[in-house]
Amino acid sequence: MSANTLTGLIRIIYRNLDVVSQEAVGYAPSVSRDAEASRAALNQVITINRTPPITASDIVPAMIVTEADGVEMDPVSMAITKSRKVALPWLGEEILSLQAPGPGHNTILDDEIQQAFRTLRNEIDVDLGVEIKNTASRAIGAAGSTPFNNTINESADALKVIIDNGAPQNDLRMVINSTAGAQLRKNTQLTKVNEAGTDQTLRNGLLLDLNKFQIRESAGVQTTPIGTGSGYVTDTPAAATLPIGTTEIHVDTGTGTSVAGDVVTFAGDTNKYIVATGFAGDGDSDLVIAAPGLRETLADGVAMTIGSLAVQNSFFSRSGVILLNRLPALPGGKDMATDRFVIIDSINNLVFDIALYLGYHMAQWEIGTSWGVKNIKPEHTGTLLG
Repeated sequence: MSANTLTGLIRIIYRNLDVVSQEAVGYAPSVSRDAEASRAALNQVITINRTPPITASDIVPAMIVTEADGVEMDPVSMAITKSRKVALPWLGEEILSLQAPGPGHNTILDDEIQQAFRTLRNEIDVDLGVEIKNTASRAIGAAGSTPFNNTINESADALKVIIDNGAPQNDLRMVINSTAGAQLRKNTQLTKVNEAGTDQTLRNGLLLDLNKFQIRESAGVQTTPIGTGSGYVTDTPAAATLPIGTTEIHVDTGTGTSVAGDVVTFAGDTNKYIVATGFAGDGDSDLVIAAPGLRETLADGVAMTIGSLAVQNSFFSRSGVILLNRLPALPGGKDMATDRFVIIDSINNLVFDIALYLGYHMAQWEIGTSWGVKNIKPEHTGTLLG
C-alpha cells in the first residue's frame, strides 16, 4: 500500500486544488477571512472586536487635561457552525482492479479530489450568500429584472447605499450570479476598447471594477422563498412618528408571514429595507429591519409591502462580513488516520484537512474543513435585486 499513501499524492492534491480554484466561487475570496491552520471544535465561539461610534466633545481651555470617558468596545461573537467532510472510500480489490491495463487508481482519485474541494468550497459560498441576503441593510434594483441591462447604473446606486450608510468606501465587493455577469459582459461601455480603456472584457470576459466595486460571480447568490404577508400597516406607539434610524417596527391588520431576507417597503418611502427578524403569526406582529434602520421617518397607519421573489445579488464592504475557517477538531490532536496534512487554497485562503485511513482490506480518504460566517456590519452590506 506504500504507493497509495497520502504522501505520494500530495502533488495530485495540490494540482486539483489549483484547477477547482478557478470556478465561480465569488463570496469566499471577497469577504474578510479569519482562516488559520489550527483546529476548532464545532460550535466553538470566537470573539471579534467591533468598535462602536465615538462621540466628540467641546474643547474647553484649562490648565489641566480633563479625563475623557472611555470607549466601551462592542465585541461580536460568532461560532464555528459547520464541520464537514467529503469521504472517498476504496476497497483493496477496487484499487487493484484499476491498475494496468485500466485507468489507474490515482487517475480516478484525481477526479474525486477535484469534486471534494468543489463541494466544500461551494457549501461555504452558499452559506455566505444566505448570511448576506438575510442581514443586508437595504436593496436596490427591481425584482424579476436582470441588472446591468445596457447600463452600469446599478453600481452607482449601490455605492450610494454604501455612502449613505457610512460604510468604508475602500475594499468594496459586489457578488452577482452568472446571468447578471453575462448581461454585464454585453454592455458596450465595457466591450468597446475606446470607452472601457481595455480589451479585457471583450477578449477575456473579465468583469471590470465599477464605481469602486470589485465584481465577482458566484453560484452562491440566493433566490429563496419570501414571506406570505399582505395587508399590514404600521402601528406606532401612541400614533407617534418613528424617527430615522428605527429598526423595530410594529405592524398589524394583515395576514401571513415575514421571513429574514424579505425586502419591504413603506408607502411614501422609496427605500427598500431588508427584514432581519420576521414574524410567523397573523395580525399584531413586530419585525426588525437591518441596521442602519429607517432612512425616512415613518408615521402610524402606513401600508407595508413585501417585495416579490427575486435574485439577491450582494454588495458590501469587505470588512463587514467575516468567514471563520479552521481545521476540524481532533481528540488530543490526532485520530486513527495513517497519514494527514493541511493544504491551503492560496486563491480563496481556505484551509483543508487531508487524511488517509487504512482499514481492513480498504482505505478511505477524507477532505474536511470547519467554518462559520457572520455579517458583523449590516449597514455595510446591501442587496442588488434581479
